[in-house]
Amino acid sequence: MIPNVLSIAGSDPSGGAGIQADIKAISANGAFAMAALTALTAQNTQGVSGIHLVPPAFVTDQITTIFRDIRVDAVKIGMIATADIAAAVALSVQDHSAVPIVLDPVMIAKGGAALLQPDAVVALRDHLLPLATFLTPNLPEAAHLLGVQTATTRDEMVAQGLALCALGPRAVLMKGGHLDGPDSPDCLVTPQHLTWFEAKRIQTANTHGTGCTLSSALAAHLAKGLSPQHATAAAKAYVATAIEQAGALSVGSGHGPTHHFANLISY
Repeated sequence: MIPNVLSIAGSDPSGGAGIQADIKAISANGAFAMAALTALTAQNTQGVSGIHLVPPAFVTDQITTIFRDIRVDAVKIGMIATADIAAAVALSVQDHSAVPIVLDPVMIAKGGAALLQPDAVVALRDHLLPLATFLTPNLPEAAHLLGVQTATTRDEMVAQGLALCALGPRAVLMKGGHLDGPDSPDCLVTPQHLTWFEAKRIQTANTHGTGCTLSSALAAHLAKGLSPQHATAAAKAYVATAIEQAGALSVGSGHGPTHHFANLISY
C-alpha cells in the first residue's frame, strides 16, 4: 500500500524549495504527496521578493479537511511564518499523535530572507516542538530555537540536540553542513542514542531547498514504516544523489535546486 504524506508549508514558485520541493521529494521516495499551504512567496534562485500569508483559519481548514477524508501516514511541517499560523497548525495536528510528524524549522531562505517572524520562534518552540516526532534543524536554526550560539563542534551539536529533545521531539537530526571543513556530518540525537551520518561536503551552488527536500524524504520513509535510523539513512542518500546530479538542470542563476528525480532517471 502506498503511504500518504501531508506537507504543511509555504509555496516556492521556482520549484526548488517549499511545497513544490516537498511534493517532488515525497513522490520520488514512494509516497503519495498532499499539501496544505501556509504562505505564498515570490522568489527565484536569487532570493525572496515577497510573502503573502494564508489566513490561519484557512490553514486549519485545509488540514482538517484532509484528515477528515484521507488516511495520513506522516506529516511534514515546513514554513509556518507567523505565531498565529504555528498555533493553527498545532491545533490541527495535535489529535493525530500516532502519525509521525517531521518538523523542519524553516527560518531563513537560502538567499537570506527571513521566513519566520520573531514571535513565531516562541510559538514554534512552545506549540510544535512537543508534537514533533522528528526535528530537522541546521546548526543556526538549532541555536536560534535554544537562544544560544551556533554549534561549531560535534560535541556542541550533540549537546544542542539533546537540549532540543528535552523540549519535546522524540528525535532531532542535527544537520552539520555549517561546520567548517571538508566534511558535512549529521547526528541523529535521541535521549537514548546518538547516530552519526558521515558525508563529504559537495562543492556546488545547487543547494536551494535541501532542508525541505531532506525532511520530506524523511517523512516519506517514516510513512513506509522505516525506523528513524533507516529512514534518515535513506533520506540522506536520496538528497546526496539529488545534489550530485543537480548539474543536469539549468534553473536560474543563483542558488539552484537539487535534482529531485535523479534517483529515478538514468543518464
